[in-house]
Amino acid sequence: MNRPARVIAAIDQGTTSSRVLLFDRRGRIRGSAQREHRQITPRPGWVEHDPGEIRDRVDEVIVAALRNAGLAGADVEAVGITNQRETTVVWDPETGDPLAPAIVWQDTRTAALARELERDVGARALRERTGLPAATYFSGPKLRWLLENVDGLRERARAGRAVFGTVDSWLVWNLTGGEVHRTDPTNACRTQMFDLRTLDWSEELLDALRAPRRMLPALAPSSHPEAWGRTTADGPFGARVPITGVIGDQQAALLGQLRRRPGETKCTYGTGAFVLMHTGREPVPSKAGLLTTVAYADGAGTEYALEGSVAVAGSLVQWLRDQLGFADSAAGVEALALAVEDSGGVVIVPAFSGLFAPWWRDDARGVICGLTRHADRRHLARAAIEASAFQVREVILAMAADAGASMPELRVDGGMTVSDLLLAFQADILGVPVVRPRCLETTALGAAVAAGLACGFWDSETDLAGVVAEEARFEPRMSRETRRERMSAWRRAVERSFDWVR
Repeated sequence: MNRPARVIAAIDQGTTSSRVLLFDRRGRIRGSAQREHRQITPRPGWVEHDPGEIRDRVDEVIVAALRNAGLAGADVEAVGITNQRETTVVWDPETGDPLAPAIVWQDTRTAALARELERDVGARALRERTGLPAATYFSGPKLRWLLENVDGLRERARAGRAVFGTVDSWLVWNLTGGEVHRTDPTNACRTQMFDLRTLDWSEELLDALRAPRRMLPALAPSSHPEAWGRTTADGPFGARVPITGVIGDQQAALLGQLRRRPGETKCTYGTGAFVLMHTGREPVPSKAGLLTTVAYADGAGTEYALEGSVAVAGSLVQWLRDQLGFADSAAGVEALALAVEDSGGVVIVPAFSGLFAPWWRDDARGVICGLTRHADRRHLARAAIEASAFQVREVILAMAADAGASMPELRVDGGMTVSDLLLAFQADILGVPVVRPRCLETTALGAAVAAGLACGFWDSETDLAGVVAEEARFEPRMSRETRRERMSAWRRAVERSFDWVR
């Protein structure tokens, strides 16, 4: 009896859903499954997930993807994991029970703790050590908040009865039956507890955040044949499958786009929007409000990138759909936007949880500017789609200033890139071509690449060049004068979003 061709299983655990995609040796998707999980918002500015629900959804989509492909766990060569990065989980290492809700990367409750960290360490020293500014975005202040606000958690942590991890660590721990508590540098560097110079946890930062080191996961390369253990035989794979790749979601998208040369840039449009520019084997400090981050780590060494993060992109379209009832789907919101030629002068700044790069303003909140009696739902829908492109342009301008180089084109991926309207406007407002690849699942593909290179499933990432070949190219058509006017209006609107929270 012939066995089916073997596959790499890529687990893509994101902010709103969990997915599994099964890739064969030609990079084709043999099977997939996806399930959403709840977004819990108990107070304004608070965003939580249920770690147990995430674990269960991942198990369910593993089983469903294998069933949809007609495969068994024994047909899986290796597992790669990619994940929402800064979201913070604490759990009991004996029982596996979560000890608190997961605090999501979008959550802003730690604003005062972030400012205290900056005072204690110093803004410049914090940047030099971590590549990050003091902000609510990152995991370290979230962990401190949990230690100070969950009854008995600090005492449990000191006694070794509570451990911390980002979502990658939580999934690895569960899939291996509690045998492996590790993270990789692409996730560790987003915690504000990791030193980019030593590639290790920083005792000084741990002290400043009052975080016991024994809570933290061990460190391992993003791509490694043995460091991540094997899944349990009684788990969702039903077999002992090696986990050989673990990488944060935005770095995974960079790898999945095969952007591994200095200067190569991609933007992922999802819940937020994330621009990464590969900078090679040395970290590049940012003077323009960007993040210096680890891009990838394997046996050959560590690669770095500059990153600019936009907190609200696709989630603004979801807000129009769900909270305001504009349409039944994201496609319905786009249909409204396409019904008008422009936004009618309306500008939306979606600072629901403050603004990320390059402003880093926790005090900002969302505003709608330029309303007239002429404006209706169609203009608001178009302004919502344009808001993502405006924010991405600001990030790319800052990135070009740091890197000292212009960008000839922008490679894109993520769920929002099905929108030709978005990509055409992005090209217009950037003034450079925007390229959409054949495979839009580049985040999951990056997790598969990290796992597949480690286990020898692929000899190099160039084996997959055809998968990310160009599917569509959007050339800029907007005049320089119009671009200047539109950006001027955008920046005036951004300034009006400041100082709402005091």
